[in-house]
Amino acid sequence: MDLFSRKPIGWALSYSPDSALTGKALSMAFEARGKPKGVMYHSDQGCHYTSRSFRQLLWRYQIRQSMSRRGNCWDNAPMERFFRSLKTEWVPRLGYPSLIDAKGHILNYLTGYYASVRPHQHNGGLSPNARELNYQIT
Repeated sequence: MDLFSRKPIGWALSYSPDSALTGKALSMAFEARGKPKGVMYHSDQGCHYTSRSFRQLLWRYQIRQSMSRRGNCWDNAPMERFFRSLKTEWVPRLGYPSLIDAKGHILNYLTGYYASVRPHQHNGGLSPNARELNYQIT
């Protein structure tokens, strides 16, 4: 998630989370933002973010890593809030019948609703896409 606009810019989904999955999401975000230099990647201290393979990917992309202090949920609050919104606004109570269904439905949430339509208090009531568009115009 880009914290400026609260726009999801990289994601991946699989049956089980691991460093490869996290790396796919990072690579997608890196490419989506035009391979930026001097950016920071913030996360909690989960093993996916502390693994050698993930840290090497950050190094290769020249991205600085930032992690929350142990037991400090406030640093990661935007992502916690995003996942709460996804679960309460979009994901069916009983889940999805298959991973394929989940991927398609969640992609619609990320790109069709969350980034394009859903208003955000952080953005003064604008969607993430509208916030970025307003920034580019001014």
